[in-house]
Amino acid sequence: MSKEFEIVREFETDASPEEVWQAVTTGTAAWLWPMEYEPREGGAAPFGGTITAWEPGKRLTARVEDVDGIPQQTRNQLDHVIEPREGGGSWVRYVHSGIFVDDWDNQYDGAARHNTFYIHTLGQYLRHFTGRAAVFSAADGPAAAGAPDALDTAGRALGLADDAPAGTAVRVDLPGVGPVDAVVDYRDPYFIGLRTDTAMYRFFGRNHFGATVGVSVHDFAAGADAERTGQAWQSWLDGVYA
Repeated sequence: MSKEFEIVREFETDASPEEVWQAVTTGTAAWLWPMEYEPREGGAAPFGGTITAWEPGKRLTARVEDVDGIPQQTRNQLDHVIEPREGGGSWVRYVHSGIFVDDWDNQYDGAARHNTFYIHTLGQYLRHFTGRAAVFSAADGPAAAGAPDALDTAGRALGLADDAPAGTAVRVDLPGVGPVDAVVDYRDPYFIGLRTDTAMYRFFGRNHFGATVGVSVHDFAAGADAERTGQAWQSWLDGVYA
């Protein structure tokens, strides 16, 4: 049965409205995945969408009526409102809305949890890497990475203690990089976020939502290579769940 949904996330940041605008328009590879917007109201948006609000430094809204590749959803809209904060920085309101046409509770739960993680990652970018371009890579685990405890398995393979919370400083051996110091910047049963001085590593427990554990990398280092990084993480995932 079709039913509308709305997911709202709000946060404050020391980044200026202009820096937030850059992040949500031309800098999405640094915290989400690479996307392109035609810079005008009525312009083209990702996934066959249309920009319904384009106010630089203030508001971006993009809407899709039929979401390509997602039969469980029809309308999808992302709305970003950016306002200057008294004393500097910005207040940001993000609203993800639309219509789910099947498996509503599970779809909503997955979308809500993913949005929380995405917006957290945006905040991490604005705090630690503002204005820096990123090379984006991603990989998905094999079928065995869909097991109920698959994200826990990934955490242990990284060398993380099961009870290591967000804020924990760790030493991890990362594929294609080697041993590095990192901070666990996010941790719950569904996601793990690791941040180093030059990159953010995101681990998605999509095993909880009918898919497999996935990894994305936002690499700010000079000479970062998307293909090499993606291959390294694919090999790591295949090995962990062999």
